[in-house]
Amino acid sequence: MKEIKALTLADVKHIAAAAEAEAIARGWAVSIAVCDGGGHALWLQRMDGAPLMSAAVAPEKARTCVLSGKPSKVFEDMVNNGRFAALAMPVLPLEGGEPIIVDGTVIGAVGVSGVKAGEDAQVARAGVAAIQVAGEAK
Repeated sequence: MKEIKALTLADVKHIAAAAEAEAIARGWAVSIAVCDGGGHALWLQRMDGAPLMSAAVAPEKARTCVLSGKPSKVFEDMVNNGRFAALAMPVLPLEGGEPIIVDGTVIGAVGVSGVKAGEDAQVARAGVAAIQVAGEAK
């Protein structure tokens, strides 16, 4: 059997706080979602002023990363480069989702929505970096 690390609630709060801090520092109002290794929601917050739809989009970006093991931008790039068959995949092809990978295994993901795609991804990466740098993803 393979042992797989899992996010704790403390980990998730740390990830969300780092992502929120990045968004606040930039003046961006976003929704932030964190999911576990099965794609199930562990955290969702919509900052004041974030678009209503962002609360539905952010969790789907995170789930996309868990299902694929890749940033959600990979699928946006596929579609933008003419591979329209990617639209039939059970993923959301929009940049802003980043996987959390520990010991080569996707144990969760962060999805962000509410500003420009690259900015969403920047906020998501801040959350992922906080957990990986701190070594708290156990």
